[in-house]
Amino acid sequence: MVDKIFVGRRKNAIARVYLRSGSGKITINDKEVEKYFPLKEHRDNLLHPFIATETLGKYDVFAKVNGGGVSGQSDSVRLGIARALENVNSDFRSSLKSEGLLKRDPRMVERKKYGQKKARKRFQFSKR
Repeated sequence: MVDKIFVGRRKNAIARVYLRSGSGKITINDKEVEKYFPLKEHRDNLLHPFIATETLGKYDVFAKVNGGGVSGQSDSVRLGIARALENVNSDFRSSLKSEGLLKRDPRMVERKKYGQKKARKRFQFSKR
């Protein structure tokens, strides 16, 4: 049993994940995972650490997520779960690391520059 909260981050989303042994119930912001992440792609993303370590259905997950969008939130919860599983059993580290689940994705939105429409897009150039 883990009595520690693990943090996962992605873009502007921050997830605080609590893991304990149980039946595999996942609760995010006091909602069932099916209600919070209606797309199957995001739910599968969450389960990736459990599949990699072959512990699907052995742990209950409680997560509080805020900031960012749906995709960033699911990735942040995934990182938190992977870090918690590594803490539970250090033998999981090699399988999690080979899948790239312990790495924080550093990509962020590039800021808008002045004199341009967006970060890289420019206004239309007119010679005359």
